[in-house]
Amino acid sequence: MNIRLVTTLILTLTLAACATLSPDYEEPTVTLSSFKALPSEGMVPAFEIGLRIINPNSQALNLDGIVYTVSLEGYELVKGVGKDFPVIEGYSEGSVKLTAAANLLTGIRFVTSMMQEQRDSFEYEFKAKLDLGGLYPSIRVKEKGDINLSGSSRAPQ
Repeated sequence: MNIRLVTTLILTLTLAACATLSPDYEEPTVTLSSFKALPSEGMVPAFEIGLRIINPNSQALNLDGIVYTVSLEGYELVKGVGKDFPVIEGYSEGSVKLTAAANLLTGIRFVTSMMQEQRDSFEYEFKAKLDLGGLYPSIRVKEKGDINLSGSSRAPQ
């Protein structure tokens, strides 16, 4: 087969695939809606993380999977993955619940560090990558803020 013919076929297929993407596609909005401790079995604490997803497009949003991390003061305490999420129809919103267990060794390092220096607040960071599958790019979410133990708190960034 001629190399020009192969190259032309590949370019044509690539352009055809790109043409199927909607030119007015808008990236969905993802926000952290909840973070709570769950009853755990054993020494490792478990958490439930809630995400609120707004789909501003006419086509349904099918999530193939989510990869996420939660850090406190730079210590990556929770890392996990999830799949089998409900479809979020066009022009609607939905909630996703993620369940994860803490990294015990990192947790011990975090507690040791906090015992050495007492604080009234802790900086948190939540990062997630939502895989939309197909030709759509993944959505990356990053939220930062302070957890203030004295009552007031700084808004997420």
